[in-house]
Amino acid sequence: MITFLASIALLIVGYFTYGKYVEKTFGVNTDRQTPAYTNGDGVDYLPMGEKRNSLIQLLNIAGVGPIFGPILGALYGPVAFLWIVFGCIFAGAVHDYLTGMISIRNRGAHLPELAGKFLGKVMKHVVNAFAILLLVLVGTVFVSAPADLLHNMTSSWLALPIIIGAIFVYYILATMLPIDKIIGRFYPVFGALLLISAIGVGASLVITGAPIPELTLTNMHPDNAPIFPLLFLTISCGALSGFHATQTPIISRTTQKEKQGRRIFYGMMIAEGIIAMIWAAAAMSVFNGSAGLNEVLASGGPAAVVSEVSIAMLGAVGGTLAVLGVIVLPITSGDTAFRSARMIIADYINVSQKKIASRIWIAAPLFVISFVLTNIDFTLLWRYFSWANQSTAVIALWVGAMYLFLSRKNYWIAAIPATFMTMATFTYILNAPIGFGLSLNVSYVAAAIITIAVVTTFFVAARRGLNKDIPLEEELRPSA
Repeated sequence: MITFLASIALLIVGYFTYGKYVEKTFGVNTDRQTPAYTNGDGVDYLPMGEKRNSLIQLLNIAGVGPIFGPILGALYGPVAFLWIVFGCIFAGAVHDYLTGMISIRNRGAHLPELAGKFLGKVMKHVVNAFAILLLVLVGTVFVSAPADLLHNMTSSWLALPIIIGAIFVYYILATMLPIDKIIGRFYPVFGALLLISAIGVGASLVITGAPIPELTLTNMHPDNAPIFPLLFLTISCGALSGFHATQTPIISRTTQKEKQGRRIFYGMMIAEGIIAMIWAAAAMSVFNGSAGLNEVLASGGPAAVVSEVSIAMLGAVGGTLAVLGVIVLPITSGDTAFRSARMIIADYINVSQKKIASRIWIAAPLFVISFVLTNIDFTLLWRYFSWANQSTAVIALWVGAMYLFLSRKNYWIAAIPATFMTMATFTYILNAPIGFGLSLNVSYVAAAIITIAVVTTFFVAARRGLNKDIPLEEELRPSA
């Protein structure tokens, strides 16, 4: 398992080397007050400690994405390890750090506000629609996935509608109440469960000498699905995820000092990458190759893979704890997905969130829509989620590139992954049945033309932005 262990080591080294370089490039201001103090409202804006924020950030971003995505990505074989490692270090963690820190510099603004400021007013409306779509899809996926796992774990004696209803009740409370009442209070317990499950499965892989395949660029997918662009959308959380851009502003509003940003934003993405590596490796080793894994996925989906891997690696008791840890992941991202959606809508229409009545009338329609969507096939939901997710990541990376360009700093750290993922997302939507259904070769050419146009537009807008002298730390008007 040289590839597996080397990949874990590279992720850790990446945090201490490239993570430090990204922090130095951005330029931390140790004297500047954060939104937790300047905008304090006791609901969304309030200071919390670095360890607490780090754990909340990890649980916010680590839904089923770093588990279900890598399990589906494992069908391609060990080439998936490359995207997890290099995607996480050079794209995902950069994406999370820049989104979080730029938000801190702009009073905890969410991605639509930042896109409007740095990419133009039209982008504010586009990103707002994208963000709400993504968050509702995330919230729905993160209701369905843990509900299915709990339904299977209880041998189906607990009715699925009851489980779904209970999860929705929790989501409503977590969305409405101040962040330190439920999220800040219960996440340490959830975090322990998450770490136990991930460490347990990872340690078992090493101790038992699991037959994890070594690196090869061969496409092992049973259906011969193309690596580009599908792998880069299938594995999102754990490598690069636009969902994170909707979550980091939650913690940017509770961060005490800018210096804490590397650990909270860059570091927790690296931690998610390690979780993704563990589950991708487990999926590759337990089912005797892609064909065996594909059979389990066809019969029971990723949830069945999680259950079988957990019990095979850790036994009945340990496996149950591991499954509980996996159930915690989506629930602790679903609640903040709806919370983010409420905050983004409130910012967009400029409605104060101090009164609970204001929170209720904004959030209620979101829950109704999500409940209706739970009746849609999970696989179809995941495809739409994957595209919306990575499209949001592309926008967030271009926002980061623009901020650094206007700061006269090394913007390539964001522009290169932004360009790559622009090509991937456009290729996907042009080729996919849920998109335009064009042939793959035509999609490659069309996506390349669109990507060139996007990059050209970026540089034209960036040079104009230098002349406009856009204030990088402008105090955006808060909603609360």
